[in-house]
Amino acid sequence: MYDILVIGAGPAGASAALIAAKSGKKTLLLDSNQSITKKAWIENHYGVKEITGPALVELGQEQAKKFGAELVQTKVENIEKSSEGLRIDTENGSFEARHVILATGLFTDLAEKIGVQTKAGTEPRVKTIVDVDASGKTSVEGIWAAGGIAGKSLHTIIVAGDGANVAINIISELNGERYVDHDVLK
Repeated sequence: MYDILVIGAGPAGASAALIAAKSGKKTLLLDSNQSITKKAWIENHYGVKEITGPALVELGQEQAKKFGAELVQTKVENIEKSSEGLRIDTENGSFEARHVILATGLFTDLAEKIGVQTKAGTEPRVKTIVDVDASGKTSVEGIWAAGGIAGKSLHTIIVAGDGANVAINIISELNGERYVDHDVLK
């Protein structure tokens, strides 16, 4: 059983997995290799002079794995309630998790299939987004959303920050107190 399972390993998902794994939570990152960031050239991401989208995605995934997140390349087909949380069915098998973060960018088909409430999108060319509260919770218990699917601006810096924020909110809920982790110079 995973504490946090993230669907989508672009900037929002990899950032969420990085924060979750670094906090000590058992974390799984599932990715179907469809991130729109893989088509980007980026010169407006704080702390990065310039980078290709594929390199940014790979860097984020490597950072998440460094802290213990597991990465599986697969497509999620369904999510259902289980006795202890949620069962996530993929084309390569099933996983169980207490919490799931949808970080699927422009893709809302899974969210709609599992009954998550959606609404009209706010960004240009984004027709539908998941309806979330300020913490990232959706209308389905245990399901959260971050990044573009949650209506955030599609700039990589913004969706990455939102992924981290949603992960912190879940960690805080699991811990029963606000989670904070600041590294200091050695």
